[in-house]
Amino acid sequence: MFQKDDMVVYGSQSVCRIVNIGTLSMSMIDRKKKYYTLKPIYQRDSVVYVPVDSEKPVMRPVITKEQAQKLIKNIPNIKAAWIEKEVEREQEYKKAISSCDPEQLIMIIKTLYSRKKARIEDGKKVTVIDERYFKMAEKQLHEELAYALEIPKEEIADYISGYMNKKPARQKQPKI
Repeated sequence: MFQKDDMVVYGSQSVCRIVNIGTLSMSMIDRKKKYYTLKPIYQRDSVVYVPVDSEKPVMRPVITKEQAQKLIKNIPNIKAAWIEKEVEREQEYKKAISSCDPEQLIMIIKTLYSRKKARIEDGKKVTVIDERYFKMAEKQLHEELAYALEIPKEEIADYISGYMNKKPARQKQPKI
């Protein structure tokens, strides 16, 4: 169970602070049931209520700074995964985004980035579904990394690019 003031990731709301745990006095809800009251940190006027005993929603602690750095370092090892059938592909995107798993978000971003690039090279437009899920995955990932690394979310893309560009080149094996 989480505590008041814990920082969590909750679905598409991304990084949230638990501002209260208790019953709610709203019509149409069970007034005996306890809820987490979540305040998304990147959405000023939003408040989310999540039943404490709910098994369905995925809510987890925000990754640490060390975990964020390790995740960024591991980006090259996370494979893109393309699914041909559009309906199945969208279901996988939904599942990955609702999982709140940063590696799944990176997989979506890498997959859709490659697809976007290929479609543009072929003179085609990016599909609405691909663009929507790309933005959702990117937003969710960037917000959590920004919070964990204590930098503005607007700087995360540059931070990741800078890290990737600083990586030492692999040494070539000498020819024998």
